[in-house]
Amino acid sequence: MNKIIEVQQLVKKYDNFTAVNAISFHVNEGEIFGLLGPNGAGKTTTLEIIETLRSKTSGSVQVCGFDLDKDPIKIKEVIGVQLQAAGYYPNLNLTQLIELFAGLYNKQIDALELLNKVQLTEKAKAKYKELSGGQKQRFSIATTLINNPKVIFLDEPTTGLDPQARRNLWDLILSLRSTGTTIVLTTHYMDEAEVLCDRVAIVDAGVISKIDTPSNLIDQLLATGFEKPLPVKQASLEDVFINLTGKALREE
Repeated sequence: MNKIIEVQQLVKKYDNFTAVNAISFHVNEGEIFGLLGPNGAGKTTTLEIIETLRSKTSGSVQVCGFDLDKDPIKIKEVIGVQLQAAGYYPNLNLTQLIELFAGLYNKQIDALELLNKVQLTEKAKAKYKELSGGQKQRFSIATTLINNPKVIFLDEPTTGLDPQARRNLWDLILSLRSTGTTIVLTTHYMDEAEVLCDRVAIVDAGVISKIDTPSNLIDQLLATGFEKPLPVKQASLEDVFINLTGKALREE
């Protein structure tokens, strides 16, 4: 498989604190790759370095064949970034916001077509602050698609969403992958990583402990003799909730 991102011996230090400690990994073209770890593990710092938003102390990063040190502008042209917190001009509606971002990229884009991809056509004239949590996340992802990126970065995309909105965002992420887009995401929800990610890297204290498919990592744990203290049921409370209330989007 073609490597679309290559990170070698990446280090980020703040005075005497090492946030990212010589990590190396690659992301294959067309896969969903997850960075998993506790708060402060270095996940977001790693992503922000790859996204050209934060400087590195040492190491090398290549995205789509472009070197971070030599071609940061070229990297910006081929990626889309959805941040943990986003701010949009409060007096512009969604259509106007998309047109504004398209202008920044010097792109001609059909705003309604893009909103349709994220199921927000009916909110085309609404302001961002009027959207529900799930709608805000879907719109934020829509803005990452404006420049037709080869790689999309999603930082905890479903945090704070209700089960319906979370499951629908999963469907959106999987549909983006089906078009050939590579996706790198962070999440604190392990079930989310299991459903979405082709491979994951477990990060702690700035170091990668393991990289593999979710299924292989689970099998490796079971091979050590690990057993859950209680029998695992074939469904979760979230499955009960979705079954009783439906998976349809609930718009506020």
